[in-house]
Amino acid sequence: MFLNVINQAGGGKISLPVEWRDCSWRPSIRLHPVPRNNLSKPMNTIINRKSPIGNAGAFTLVEMLVVIAIIGILAAMLLPALAAAKTAAKKAQAKMEMGSIVTAIEGYDQDYSRFPMTQAEQAVAGTNDFTTGFVQNPQANVTWTSPNYSYDNNSNVVAILMDLTAYPNGNPTANANHVYNPKQVKYLNVKPSGDPGTGSQPLGGVDNNGIYRDPWGNPYVITMNASYNEQGTSDIFYCQRAVSQQNGQTGYNGLFNPVDASGNGDHFLCHGKVMVWSAGANGKIDASDPATDHENKDNVLSWHQ
Repeated sequence: MFLNVINQAGGGKISLPVEWRDCSWRPSIRLHPVPRNNLSKPMNTIINRKSPIGNAGAFTLVEMLVVIAIIGILAAMLLPALAAAKTAAKKAQAKMEMGSIVTAIEGYDQDYSRFPMTQAEQAVAGTNDFTTGFVQNPQANVTWTSPNYSYDNNSNVVAILMDLTAYPNGNPTANANHVYNPKQVKYLNVKPSGDPGTGSQPLGGVDNNGIYRDPWGNPYVITMNASYNEQGTSDIFYCQRAVSQQNGQTGYNGLFNPVDASGNGDHFLCHGKVMVWSAGANGKIDASDPATDHENKDNVLSWHQ
């Protein structure tokens, strides 16, 4: 069907096709005006912009070497800081653990009016103070440079304070049937490390043999005032003049020699009932050096910040 439209420009008629939609006549062709200046332009123009070919966006060998060198320098600066932070964290952990040991021993002494020691250990101590954990053997993981002491490990005091009747390896402890802790009070709570205690690098914590080790795997050295000397506690290592004397009767780390006016004897004491210390990160001590030098300077002490 077509619709006649008057062509005003030419005076004639134009027939346009129309379609019937929705009951109304509508043209089927829509006419849109096209600007004259656009008639000459192509309908579909694709602009293809390619990246320039060459090495303008690539790294040269010299630049790569410079970057690698900078990364190496930054790593060299960062690694010592990370190692120092790790050592500081372990030292803080050791201080916390030693504080728990001191508190546990003092609590036991308050309840039983004696220290957590076996009868055999009390016999060894006699009227003197008693040091435990000072041992030279492969399980100790500590190099006692000089002298070579040989004392039992700290497993007995740990078993009594933790009220263990058997070690993690199943062997009975000196506290069998709670003989040294009849109240069955757990003065010390330490998670077993599961370490067999026989390797060259034991883990920290209480190993399968009941030895309480510091974060570096060294046994904690524990000294108790078994003599009940009101002046203080005498540790078998830090009592020595060569280690602790600073000036006359005044010793390093807050120690004091009340016995000798000149401080020339091995009688340096710590105020308090309990001394706990660790050989530190290097696992070494030396009785020929002062407490603040060489092998001894990194030792961690419960009585000194």
